[in-house]
Amino acid sequence: MGTVSAGEGNYVHAAPGGLLSPIIWRGLSVLALLAMAGIHLYLVLDGVDGLLGVLFILNGIGGLLLAIAMLVAPRRFLLAASVLSLLFIAGTLLALVLAMTVGLFGISEQIDGRLVPTTIVVESLGIIVLAVTTALALRLRRAPA
Repeated sequence: MGTVSAGEGNYVHAAPGGLLSPIIWRGLSVLALLAMAGIHLYLVLDGVDGLLGVLFILNGIGGLLLAIAMLVAPRRFLLAASVLSLLFIAGTLLALVLAMTVGLFGISEQIDGRLVPTTIVVESLGIIVLAVTTALALRLRRAPA
């Protein structure tokens, strides 16, 4: 059983395979990052070019690198990897929302655009998953070894 802090000085034991298992949430985080990266790289291969294509390629590479970091990061670096991943996916969703509302770098998008609804769902779920992973990583960092 792993030990997880339940508050100041109090510790509860959580089963390693339970719902709050960092391994499960780490895996879900990797899947969310890969899905986000995959969407952007697919759109580039499907014809998105110019500045938006370059940004999508950078997004895809960033998502792949962060997915690898989430997968291989030792416990002491899990918090950093999950915070960076959370900020990255939240920033990607914010960029889409800005492109749909006020425009971003001269780029505007519509809700019925290619994979826009899918992207909104994937990135929103990714934010939730990475927020939970970050909270668990923070708890692990505070728990005694």
